[in-house]
Amino acid sequence: MAGSSNWTQVTEFVLLGFSGITHGQTYLFLVFLVIYLVTLLGNLTIVGLILLDPCLHSPMYFFLSHLSCMDVCYSSVTIPKILTSFLHKRHTISYNQCMAQMFFLMTFAGSESALLAVMAYDRYAAICQPLHYSSLMSSQVRIPLAIASWIWGFLNSSIHTTLATHLSFCGANQIDHIFCDVPPLLKIACSDTYVNEITIHLASIFMGLSPFFLILLSYIYILSAILQIRSNTGRRKAFSTCAAHMIVVTVYYGMANVNYNRPSAGYSLEVDTLVSTLYCIITPMLNPLIYSLRNKEVKEALRKVLGGQKKDYASTQEK
Repeated sequence: MAGSSNWTQVTEFVLLGFSGITHGQTYLFLVFLVIYLVTLLGNLTIVGLILLDPCLHSPMYFFLSHLSCMDVCYSSVTIPKILTSFLHKRHTISYNQCMAQMFFLMTFAGSESALLAVMAYDRYAAICQPLHYSSLMSSQVRIPLAIASWIWGFLNSSIHTTLATHLSFCGANQIDHIFCDVPPLLKIACSDTYVNEITIHLASIFMGLSPFFLILLSYIYILSAILQIRSNTGRRKAFSTCAAHMIVVTVYYGMANVNYNRPSAGYSLEVDTLVSTLYCIITPMLNPLIYSLRNKEVKEALRKVLGGQKKDYASTQEK
């Protein structure tokens, strides 16, 4: 960190999101622990089912397994640090930990945004180009698309984190947030943040909105194709194949919009804490629940796994 001789070098930050809560931190610890365990259990169960059940070895579930991995990583960037803070009743984070948390948080958030666009294209290919689906979503296509989604988030976070490491923090080290993110860091920086702010706006347009517009375009074609299906049964079956993805996209982008595009007027740390919690902590927990509740194949795979375990247990008891 560059700085003048009159500046105090900041080595740690204070996260104010939960620091004002003096009573009930034990209960909050238990709540976040349950959320984290449910997130891990739900997403890892999805990954396990996709690996074990041959019926789920299709492009759609291949991408879903990557989404679950991203959600596990996404929640693991923030929740363990929050749990540690509740245990020690000390809501601080070192400078290096802050930069690392910001880097990985933006990586997984950007990767998930790109992957949701890839999954929308997969649904477009399945519904609008069913005869060419196997070639459009062959392993030679879907594997590079999944890798590109991870790289998309990595490049986005690398740019922002590199610029953030060149900021100077002269004494002010209190961040109005529950984790390290670029906008709250810019508020307390004492060096010029013009380049950082321009980069944020450009990245939000290119890295954030372009996947959203691809999703929107895919669903325009999908809905048009569904409406051309004559039978009600056919329309319902086609719509059901993309219903879970539509819900996940709505929740993800809805929470992202509320989190990053709220008006500064009437800002409240309590509201910011709530919205950030919903966006970064609750959303990864909801995704596997949405896919398991809305998807017959996932529920059937889960029944087969649980049924197999019961049979194994019964046979062991008989012996």
